[in-house]
Amino acid sequence: MYKEVFDFYDRTSLKSYNLDKTMRYQLNMLDSLDVFTRKHCENVGDLTCRLCQHLHCNKGFTEYCTICGYLHDIGKQFIPPSILQKPGKLTDEEYEVMKTHTTIGYQMCMKDAKLQPYAVGPYCHHEALDGSGYPRGLKKNKIPYEAQIIRVADEYDAIVSKRQYKSHIGISDTLKIIIENTKPNNKTKQSDALTEVVKHSKDGKNNPAIVKVLIKVVIEDIEYEIFLTQSYVEELKGDLKRLKQAMKYKVAMDKAKKEKDKNYYLEGIKYLLKPDEKIENLDSTYEEYEKAYETRKAIIENLYHEIKIIKKLKV
Repeated sequence: MYKEVFDFYDRTSLKSYNLDKTMRYQLNMLDSLDVFTRKHCENVGDLTCRLCQHLHCNKGFTEYCTICGYLHDIGKQFIPPSILQKPGKLTDEEYEVMKTHTTIGYQMCMKDAKLQPYAVGPYCHHEALDGSGYPRGLKKNKIPYEAQIIRVADEYDAIVSKRQYKSHIGISDTLKIIIENTKPNNKTKQSDALTEVVKHSKDGKNNPAIVKVLIKVVIEDIEYEIFLTQSYVEELKGDLKRLKQAMKYKVAMDKAKKEKDKNYYLEGIKYLLKPDEKIENLDSTYEEYEKAYETRKAIIENLYHEIKIIKKLKV
């Protein structure tokens, strides 16, 4: 059976949906964001698109959700840099300021006719199924489905990405946190009124069905990264073999008595080397390739370990 696939980055898809001009306008809004927030918005837009594909959303809804995902943090351009880029934990007062990016983003969209259709992304992406989210504390189906998708994409990228104020967290550990957020939380430390709301909720913050799909997407990504890294490892293997042969020729050249023999080995070395490689640096070049080879092998081993853990996770 033919499976409908929407590739947000494919030019034919963009052309068929007549998005060229409107999308350029919408996504240009990201130019005013700091580099970390902009990259985060791009990641969330991309991941939202892929989640929609795996959720079997139609093309129109996928396109709409993706743009909502790109624009979800647009209100952060009005959050003071001292708060937005603070290296440590925010104070309660600072956190309240940070939370206003949702309503600011919503107001920005509502004031612009071209952005109005996507206002849900900025406004609702921090709402939680159990009612503990913000800015309105919406619950369950009161939260638009697109916002539920963006929330999961946003949470995943925010945790797993390496930021200027956060050390890298492993992929499997990130997924464990997101899975934990699908479960009811009876240990909240928030205000008494909100504690009552959450205490009697049978829902967690995240939609379990969307989190299950996230795990599939992450596994796909890891498998693709393993494939690419393995391809590079094979290329490095070839380079090491080539350089080892060149090093043997150099030893033979240095030992050769006759000029004719020296030239023979020299030509052999030149044939084996790439344009940016030098005869004088053969040993150090070999060491660099060997280090890259061992590093990539370790990465593959780590990725296989991660994927093994992830496949055992239950939502």
